[in-house]
Formats: sequence, C-alpha cells, structure tokens
Amino acid sequence: MLKATDNPPARPPGIASVAELAGDWWVGHTKSRAEKAFAWDLLARDVPHYLPLAVREAVWGGRKRKVWVPLFPGYVFFCGGEGVRYAAMTTNRLCQVIAVPRREAFVEQLAAVERAVDAGLTLEHYPFAVAGRRCRVRSGPLMGLAGTIVRDQDKSRLVLEVAILGQGAALEVAADLLEPLD
Repeated sequence: MLKATDNPPARPPGIASVAELAGDWWVGHTKSRAEKAFAWDLLARDVPHYLPLAVREAVWGGRKRKVWVPLFPGYVFFCGGEGVRYAAMTTNRLCQVIAVPRREAFVEQLAAVERAVDAGLTLEHYPFAVAGRRCRVRSGPLMGLAGTIVRDQDKSRLVLEVAILGQGAALEVAADLLEPLD
C-alpha cells in the first residue's frame, strides 16, 4: 500500500508551482537510488526543489505493489544561489550539480511536466531527446501544453522534454486534441 509519508513531497509545502520559485536552477545528479533521500535532505534545509514521481507496479516477495518512483531517475531539480548549491553538495548524495543556463526555457519545460504529474496522468520516462513534430494540446485539462509527438506501437504519445537532461516524459494523448505548432 502507498503511504504519503514514505515519499518526499514533489515540492516544498506552500509552493503551488515551480514557476513561482525565483533564483538560479540546478540539476542535482544523485548517486544511485538516492533521489528521495536527497529530496528529504533539501526539504530539511528549506531548499526549494522539484522531484516528479510516478506510480509503477512492482513485484517482490511474490506480491504486486504500487510504488512511487522518480520520473527522471538520478535527477532532482532545485532552486537557489551558490549557498544552496553548496548546501546540496554537503548532503553527500550527489555525483554532480549541473547549472541551468537558460532559466526561462527550463522552468517552462519543468512546469509542463509538473502540470501533467499534478493532473494525475500516467507518465513514462522517455530516455532520449525527441525528434518529431511539435504540437500543442488544444482542449481538455492539458490545454496549452506543448511537446513533441512520437509514435510507439501504434499509439500517439506527447513527449514533454527537459532539454538539459536530454530526456522527457511521455503521455498518451488523443490525436484529435492536438494542433501543430508550425
């Protein structure tokens, strides 16, 4: 059974969206399977962060269980100045910290992922950069969300890209809800 207390909050309490956060953005590349522990450490240090989680079914001990896993394995996003970066490094849970050079584009990409996660949609990790047609959702709860369309086993998927990682998150969207961005 899923318990909320087993997982850190995606963002600190009181923060409704990553778009609200001011300051420099950093990508924390964590040690293996340390994303949640690192997010807890950031929360304890009052560092604004974002850790998108997705529900997956896992089998162990002969039983199926639902678990929350990071949407981008090995990465946690956090915001602040050099002092925050230093505090993150002192957690001893990071391999490296990547500075985000284009803040506005990054926040826009992260906000798109955040919106899909908050809508309760099933997202899948999409591990490589996307090449395809850019589209926007024209109606429904994701109206205005932009991404790239890919075909996967006769299904249309909208990939929300996080360019700095060269990765994205894919979700199924009905083709009639999309319009090209050309």
